[in-house]
Amino acid sequence: MIQIFGQVKCAATRAAQRFFSERKLKVQFVDLRERALSPGELQAVSNAVGGALALWDGAGKRVKERGLQHIEPSEERLSALLLEDPLLLRTPIVRLGPKAVVGKDEAGWKALANEAKSAGEG
Repeated sequence: MIQIFGQVKCAATRAAQRFFSERKLKVQFVDLRERALSPGELQAVSNAVGGALALWDGAGKRVKERGLQHIEPSEERLSALLLEDPLLLRTPIVRLGPKAVVGKDEAGWKALANEAKSAGEG
């Protein structure tokens, strides 16, 4: 099943939900304000998208609120920050098994949708 990690008020997250809804695909929505990614989920998504840096919302509101906009952390430190505060993640994170797409990426969403349909998950 396709998972969408994001926030209710995030326009890109709502766009992802609408994208899959229009294609009549079931999704599981996880609100990051209510539940963070587990360490295993974060590691799997990080591996799928090329590292924790791809998940880091360096220009986001939460980063600025915490005064983190000028840091250049290692992958390890970044992973710790993202586990500690899931609102530092770039959203949405759309995941299907070991594959994931971060941010507003309709081409990536389409690839996941096609894979879900071919697996009979629609």
